[in-house]
Amino acid sequence: MGAGADRSSDQMEEMMNSSSGTSRLQAAIHFTRDLAWALFLVCLPVTSFPFFPPVLGGGALVRPLSFYPLIVLLVLFTFPYMFKKPLPKTLLTILPFILIALVSCLFSTLRDIDPFMEISATDRILRALITLAIGVAIYYTVSLYPCSWQHLRFSLRWLYAGFGIALLWGTLQAVYVVKYIHSYFQVLSRLQRFISMRKLFTTRISGMTYEPNWFAEQISVLLLPWLLASVLTGYSVFRWRWRWLTVEWILLGWSVVILVFTYSRAGLINLIALLLLALLFFRMQHRQRASIWMSWPVRFAEAGIVLAVLAGMFYFAGARNSFFARIWDYWRYTKVTSISDYFEYLGFGARFSYGGAAFRTYEAYPMLGVGLGNYAFYFNQMLPDRPLAVMPEVMRIVTPDTARNRLITAKVLYLRLLAETGLVGLAGFLSFVVAVLGAAIYLWLSSHRDEKFWGTAAILGMIVVILSAFSFDSFAIPNMWVVLGFITAATRVARENPPILPEKDIIKSSTGQFDAVSFV
Repeated sequence: MGAGADRSSDQMEEMMNSSSGTSRLQAAIHFTRDLAWALFLVCLPVTSFPFFPPVLGGGALVRPLSFYPLIVLLVLFTFPYMFKKPLPKTLLTILPFILIALVSCLFSTLRDIDPFMEISATDRILRALITLAIGVAIYYTVSLYPCSWQHLRFSLRWLYAGFGIALLWGTLQAVYVVKYIHSYFQVLSRLQRFISMRKLFTTRISGMTYEPNWFAEQISVLLLPWLLASVLTGYSVFRWRWRWLTVEWILLGWSVVILVFTYSRAGLINLIALLLLALLFFRMQHRQRASIWMSWPVRFAEAGIVLAVLAGMFYFAGARNSFFARIWDYWRYTKVTSISDYFEYLGFGARFSYGGAAFRTYEAYPMLGVGLGNYAFYFNQMLPDRPLAVMPEVMRIVTPDTARNRLITAKVLYLRLLAETGLVGLAGFLSFVVAVLGAAIYLWLSSHRDEKFWGTAAILGMIVVILSAFSFDSFAIPNMWVVLGFITAATRVARENPPILPEKDIIKSSTGQFDAVSFV
């Protein structure tokens, strides 16, 4: 009897120790996942990290530092989740495009495509598929990881923290743009080498990215939609608030000023579009002033004031950048004007050539295109008949030397999809975008503050993603995937964990009543 009791006691102790060990392991995994998630969001501003092994794409321009914590998240969270639970329907809508892209690549291998600049079509296809896999992995991870409204707010705080560092670094760069000091610029340039593979510009700021346009796109795509939604709805993810002033207000003003110093034309268009749409269509109506402050004349007046302020900022900035000043100098100094000449004057001629070649490629292979990454091999023969002497950028691409081994891209995501995956591929991708847009509208039509905030940010985010796709074509840049992922995540949380709020915390859409509040 005594021996049996001892054995039973030993077995019980072993079970308890085993259970305790399992609990500690699960706690360690959970902590590691949360740490990787926070690092992933903080590292998003770094897009061309110089210390990237060749096996992970060390020869590419796009080298997101966030890829390192993404690997941890994929191993500890995303892959296990996908094998344990059914995926939300919105996440499945990207699968047809992936299948179409694979079929297009398969058919392209049957064509006899000669290598160009010592790069084969197989290498290009493999690299393109890897970048697509990275983008989809980012989208799936961002869509699945946040599991509650509190976790979504936690995620935004870390996103703001990463961009707070990036804005601070951009502010330090703006100093030498306003007043160039050679020694100061050299110090920042040496530090930039540890952040980005490209040197700094003396007349523009790049933040932590490869070039100023990338930094402007980051600000407009990853930051402005959430900040504008916070300002418009009175929703804050931080405890601190002083009257109407919140952290988001500060970040919004800071972001706009820093964006000006990137001298990015695409960034300027995105900023103006977001601000105008936000002021005209996404303002929340306050209970006591709905009849006065929210009338359309006042909205247009506010929009006019904002445009005037922005125009003054851009004019001041343009005085220090002759290339950016072309936006208005053309109309001042050119006697015979035309829209086509204006865009040529702004330097869009090369982009028109890239786009024209992409569209001609689509016309030659309309259904499935030439395969992901293969547009570059058709560029020379599809180039529109235009004099190249006025476009040095295109001339360098057509007559490369051994020092330049990078192939051209379409620069516009829609045209790239047409050229490389055909009409079927573009339709598949747009179907995915429309599905996410439907999720954004679902959130925006809600009467709860959490959902209303995320819905407003989602609509603004979708607008800027659609606009920014006219100035980028890489699947590996995280911006688009993170925005689409957050929209999908918020929709999933709304359906699985609807916010339980008292009556006073419900936005009454029929009367437009709203009380601003800070959320923790």
